[in-house]
Amino acid sequence: MNNWVLVMIYILINFYGYTVMYSDKKKAKRNEWRISERQIWLTAILGGALGLTIGMFRFRHKTKHMSFRVFLPVLATVTAAGYMYILISLIK
Repeated sequence: MNNWVLVMIYILINFYGYTVMYSDKKKAKRNEWRISERQIWLTAILGGALGLTIGMFRFRHKTKHMSFRVFLPVLATVTAAGYMYILISLIK
């Protein structure tokens, strides 16, 4: 697989995660039907944890939930490290 494809996948999934937090915050303000926490965690596990974490703090959304405040940044770090490991392995 081309290295740039992997980088683009990582960027796109994290952009999606960022927009999920934005969208859920917007829906919360309008009292509309919300994005489930299950879908948010699924996005995080699939690689979007960094975008979700940035969105969480940028939009001050889900910051009162201990699970999001603690585990989302940890998952973002682990995911980023995993992508870096794969990229470095592919470059060699």
